[in-house]
Amino acid sequence: MTAATLGLPVSPLDVKVLVPGNHLMGGLLGQRDELLRLVEAAFADAEIHVRGNEISIAGPEAARVGRLFEELVVLLELGQSLDPAKIGRTIDMVKADERPSEVLTAEVLKAAKGRTVRPKTSGQKRYVDTIRDNVVTFGIGPAGTGKSWLAVAMAVQALQRKEVNRIILTRPAVEAGERLGFLPGDLMAKIDPYLRPLFDALYDMVEPEGAQRLLDRGTVEVAPLAFMRGRTLNGSFIILDEAQNTTPEQMKMFLTRIGFGSKAVITGDVTQVDVPSGRSSLMGLERILSGIDGLAFVRLTNKDVVRHRIVQDIVDAYERADPAGAEDGRR
Repeated sequence: MTAATLGLPVSPLDVKVLVPGNHLMGGLLGQRDELLRLVEAAFADAEIHVRGNEISIAGPEAARVGRLFEELVVLLELGQSLDPAKIGRTIDMVKADERPSEVLTAEVLKAAKGRTVRPKTSGQKRYVDTIRDNVVTFGIGPAGTGKSWLAVAMAVQALQRKEVNRIILTRPAVEAGERLGFLPGDLMAKIDPYLRPLFDALYDMVEPEGAQRLLDRGTVEVAPLAFMRGRTLNGSFIILDEAQNTTPEQMKMFLTRIGFGSKAVITGDVTQVDVPSGRSSLMGLERILSGIDGLAFVRLTNKDVVRHRIVQDIVDAYERADPAGAEDGRR
């Protein structure tokens, strides 16, 4: 029996949810019922009434809303807190007939400062599961979907489990029209701005002192993509970030570096191509590589954006303005 028990329906469209304990009601409904109002707005055809620790739902969406409250209670009982963002993502999952309690409680990594890295959407869980099950994974999606962050988390997990001997983080040194020659300093100073997002993700997973030790020992290597040429990478977890800014020739070079006992994750956003020639390697790549065993593509969408809500709104606005652009990576 689940944590919240569905009672016998009064009619085919009526559902009662009994929440096990009044102490859960505050977290379930939110301050001044703000979370309850979000549920009501998402299911306009459902009438929701709360009395004590019993929630009554009527209307054609009653069964689905009942499942939503059951899922939310499970999350509360497992020690998770609810906020408007998590409620929104949970509603999206329930509407897609998915199980939020399975998605949001999946543990990827115990990160620095006692934090636990978990997927926050069903798309993110599919992404980490695909990385775990394949040699090469392409994570394609808009900004804010956690492509790079989760890839680094999976890399650190593989290193901790001794599944690999080192982590290699790389990305092309191409950004919004700037060129390395115009930046001050030596080569490492020039490439640092391009690799900084990968450093930031690493520091999120490992304490700064620990991350520096890994870098000093060469257990974690951070380098521009050009440094990969001519190498064979064995026993490594390799992440190629911002892959939309690689040419087809660079992508082929990178993929043929993968050696025995290695795993590779390639992330990119086909709506943010800055490669000078405009010839992004991700355009049509899925068609070329489809059918290869151990290689998979995962497409994240605006539903998987986990940054500030305004980021999802911005992604939505661009997709409405240019719906064909979001599909270019498939052609």
